[in-house]
Amino acid sequence: MAGRNIGVAVDFSSCSKAALRWASTNLARNGDKLILIHVNNSYQNEQGAVHLWEQSGSPLIPLAEFSDVTRTYGVSPDKETIEILTQVANQRGIEVFAKIFYGDPAKKLYEAVDLVSLSCMVIGSRGLSTLKRALMGSVSTYIVNYAACPVTVVKEHM
Repeated sequence: MAGRNIGVAVDFSSCSKAALRWASTNLARNGDKLILIHVNNSYQNEQGAVHLWEQSGSPLIPLAEFSDVTRTYGVSPDKETIEILTQVANQRGIEVFAKIFYGDPAKKLYEAVDLVSLSCMVIGSRGLSTLKRALMGSVSTYIVNYAACPVTVVKEHM
């Protein structure tokens, strides 16, 4: 059986790291591809990568090339995220990639499901109150309601 493409929405916050840990521990298995989906919503128009990949996102970036993403794509993965990914790749036999999108996080995560052919998506939740979620919107709620694949929402303190 071919491996699955498991998408994990990451913004390098504590709740996205919780989602990454959950996906790597409970969902990913040998032969799967773990694909980090990051949406840069505060990009600068003068960055060349934005013009090239604004519509379809970056190419898939292998874990070995993560050190170049800061310069090329304007993203700064933190040390803890890199450690989690390296451990998953080395100990579980899982291929790890990243794909960077530019724009509105809810819209781009929704589009990533089809563009990357995700089997499922894992996304963190900040745990907004009902009022804040109504006023500010919730990326995880939008993805759960509209994505064309199974979505797991992971709360930060599980």
